[in-house]
Amino acid sequence: MSFPTTGTRIQIQSYKHRGTLHRTWEESIVLKGTSKEIIGGNDRILVTEADGRQWRTREPAICYFSANHWFNVIGMIRTDGLYYYCNLGTPFTYDEEALKYIDYDLDIKIYPDMTFKLLDEDEYEVHREEMNYPEAIDRIIQQNVKELMNWIHQRKGPFAPGFVDQWYEQFLQYR
Repeated sequence: MSFPTTGTRIQIQSYKHRGTLHRTWEESIVLKGTSKEIIGGNDRILVTEADGRQWRTREPAICYFSANHWFNVIGMIRTDGLYYYCNLGTPFTYDEEALKYIDYDLDIKIYPDMTFKLLDEDEYEVHREEMNYPEAIDRIIQQNVKELMNWIHQRKGPFAPGFVDQWYEQFLQYR
């Protein structure tokens, strides 16, 4: 798998289990790109939903994608503090078109005080039935929910103190 180099502007695409496009983020600037992880930054970018609806993000964000974990993390820098939004989904792939992953519905929202909430469990159950998620996928997703919660509690990876601030400073150099 190839990976984008630092300073490259890439598109991010999420898909659903059946391979249909779910959502596209117009561009993020790659701050670190390796075969194991991609860290990107963006600010007020255009997001296009599968049905054609469009909206803009409201704040600067640092995005963390892993080739080894079934989740990605977005650190959103807001005036009242740092929020995180985590998507449970496949490890990323990258081609010349975009960074891509399959979104498996479950999300975790983390507040500035590091309390968090698991979201969209009902959506996950509906899609698990409709799209016939294999048992192996269900086990992987459930394991990664636990791992992600451990990362949050341990302040590991993108939740480490200073992680988002460090990468945001680098992002500002490309604006």
